[in-house]
Order: sequence, then C-alpha cells, then structure tokens
Amino acid sequence: MGVQMIEGLLGSLYKERVLIFIFSRQKGYAREISQFYKISLTAVINQLKSLEESGILISIKQGRTIVYQFNQRYTFLTELELLLKKVISFYPEDLKEELLYNRRRPRRKNKSL
Repeated sequence: MGVQMIEGLLGSLYKERVLIFIFSRQKGYAREISQFYKISLTAVINQLKSLEESGILISIKQGRTIVYQFNQRYTFLTELELLLKKVISFYPEDLKEELLYNRRRPRRKNKSL
C-alpha cells in the first residue's frame, strides 16, 4: 500500500496510516491496523500510544482488547477529520472501499474459515 499523503506533516507514515484507519472505521485496535496495512505491530502500538498521549485518541478496553477512537474533546478534531477526509479522497478506489468496509460483528462459533 504505497499511498502516502501527509507523512511529512505528521512525521511518520505509520501515524498517517493509523489516523486514516481510525477515521475510516471510527475505531480500531493495534493488531487489526497492523494486519490491514501489513506493517509491524510494534510500530502501530507506538503510534497509538503517541496519539493517545497527545490527546487525539482515547482508548477503551473491550475484554482483553484495547480499542482506540478519536477523542471528541480534542480541540482540532474537526480540522483533523477534514484533512483526513481530503487525504482519503486521493486514495485509489479499491483502497477506499477496503478501508470503508467495516465488518465488526463476531464470527459464528465453530464456523469454518
């Protein structure tokens, strides 16, 4: 996935990808993001922690999983979302569709893969 738009502004391609993923799906967790982009889990975790420390994201524990979403109290949230929306508008259609496809319901017990 070679699409990058605001890496220079954010200082990290991984930070851009984390923000785009969470913006597209409203929330996400580290393993889900790292598997989607096929990048290091450690890199994603570091970016999520950094964004949480900055007040941009908040984390919510759901069972054993830590789910991240935008902090609705973040001062520049509206502007950040407008910027991310603009970035996504330049993404290839197939990547946009994949990002926006958001299957969240659990898999049926004993269902084969």
